[in-house]
Amino acid sequence: MVLGHLQRGGSPTNMDRALCTVFGTHAVELIADKDFGQMVAYTGTQVSNVPISKATGRLRTVPLDGGFVRSAGALGICPGD
Repeated sequence: MVLGHLQRGGSPTNMDRALCTVFGTHAVELIADKDFGQMVAYTGTQVSNVPISKATGRLRTVPLDGGFVRSAGALGICPGD
């Protein structure tokens, strides 16, 4: 069981897979443009970006010396540091 499937209510559809590709592409473009602090969003029929602070009320960051980053490093995951 994939938790995301359970939370959403089923197996991914072709639309889910296509949307993930578009979201990922948009996210990489934001990174390439050094446009950080943004969230990729699907609004109506458009993929856009929204400031995370607007989406959540405030910008929250992950401490670079925190447990999540250390755990990712221990698993061989590079968070881009």
